[in-house]
Amino acid sequence: QVQLVESGGGLVQAGGSLKLSCAASGTIFNINDMAWYRQGSGDQRELVASITRGGRTRYIDSGKGRFTISRDNAKNTVYLQMNSLKPEDTAVYYCNADIIVMGRPYIEAYWGQGTQVTVSS
Repeated sequence: QVQLVESGGGLVQAGGSLKLSCAASGTIFNINDMAWYRQGSGDQRELVASITRGGRTRYIDSGKGRFTISRDNAKNTVYLQMNSLKPEDTAVYYCNADIIVMGRPYIEAYWGQGTQVTVSS
């Protein structure tokens, strides 16, 4: 019924940039918070950035000044612009969204399939 599809990952050299996109589709009534998480090899999944429907943002400390999260509510899409990338940013990045599905009076958390970001030194 609802899918989150990510794109934009890849291999980049240290200091480079990538922009991730995540589009939600399906029988969506409303999307509240949207976020990006990441999980490195052997690590726990961690919150990278989040954004409310009204545009309030929050970032992981290591991403402040380098990452920018944004969203287009009309397109049900969230973006993550990542600049000055470092090898320690290497991880699988997952999109997350709190969605109200049509016909269901509650919020459900949905996840994308993940997109690999690899930063070479």
